[in-house]
Amino acid sequence: MANGDRAAKVADRIREVIAKRLEKGLRDPRMGFVTITDVRVTGDLQHASVFYTVYGTAEERTDTAAALTAATGLLRTEVGRNLNTRLTPSLEFIPDAIPENAAAIESLLIAARERDNEAAALAANADYAGEADPYVKPRDVETDDELEDLEENEAQDDEAGASS
Repeated sequence: MANGDRAAKVADRIREVIAKRLEKGLRDPRMGFVTITDVRVTGDLQHASVFYTVYGTAEERTDTAAALTAATGLLRTEVGRNLNTRLTPSLEFIPDAIPENAAAIESLLIAARERDNEAAALAANADYAGEADPYVKPRDVETDDELEDLEENEAQDDEAGASS
């Protein structure tokens, strides 16, 4: 798995280099507030997929995507200078779906919370279908005489059942 470890290290280094370069700024007015969330490198280290998010509206996201596409060559050159590999990987910028996924999960959690509240409201006014405690409990025998009578009745029932 040494190759996978190397790819992970190269991916981390690429993420750092691109993030620092974007922090310095590009001379493109379309560029918005970008966060590099992840970089994945192929096993042969020749292609890197850079995942990013943009803070802002949908128009700012599309403008930033166009700016990143235009700056791919500049960013690849920067990666090549700071990476100690024989070949500089090609870069592909992919918008990360984290904000959309987070919004979808949040809406699902809100819906589940509403259903839980509805079920709790129904349960608060509900009555049992049968008895409150459906389990059979042992009889309470108060005196020894009642216990002897009970044992005699059981013995007579056993004799009657055996003679039949």
